[in-house]
Amino acid sequence: MYVTRDIVRDLELRYGEPHIAQFRQPMIRPEFELLISSMKYNRAHDVTLFIFDGPDLVVIRKHMHPDGVYRAPSGGLKPGEDFEEGTLREAYEETGAAIALERYILRAYVTFTYANQEVAWTSHVFTAKYLSGRLRPIDTKEIAEVKRVTLTELQNSIREKLLSSGSGGLAYRAALTDKVVELLK
Repeated sequence: MYVTRDIVRDLELRYGEPHIAQFRQPMIRPEFELLISSMKYNRAHDVTLFIFDGPDLVVIRKHMHPDGVYRAPSGGLKPGEDFEEGTLREAYEETGAAIALERYILRAYVTFTYANQEVAWTSHVFTAKYLSGRLRPIDTKEIAEVKRVTLTELQNSIREKLLSSGSGGLAYRAALTDKVVELLK
């Protein structure tokens, strides 16, 4: 993993110490294989962004997600890439938005499982403020749609769709969202 302790310590000084949570999430074979393929250069992390535009949140839908399934944008840093620059790049690529990081709200340690295999993963979760930009996917190969939703929509109808999708990865995203909403209250 190339998000080092020194990088995390600097983030905590700048954006606050996050709440720590642990999850264990079974996955189905195709999504576990997709996770493994995303681990180039020993990547074992993502940065997840709860981007607020006033009271609304900016969410994405990937092509592989069922209709109506949205979640907070997330992505990985490139080896050697500055954490904040990489995070702003990911936000722009997925949403078309310029953002400002506000709070390091959660560091989630998750163990993804399939059969007898396990992968340790860390999600670095931030709240952010939408600054400008037309909401649209820039990385159209990965992202199908970007939109604004209320926190209530995210916690109710969208959450149910995440959980009923049959995807362990989307169930994890629902659990991550639940934890962030709890911390925001």
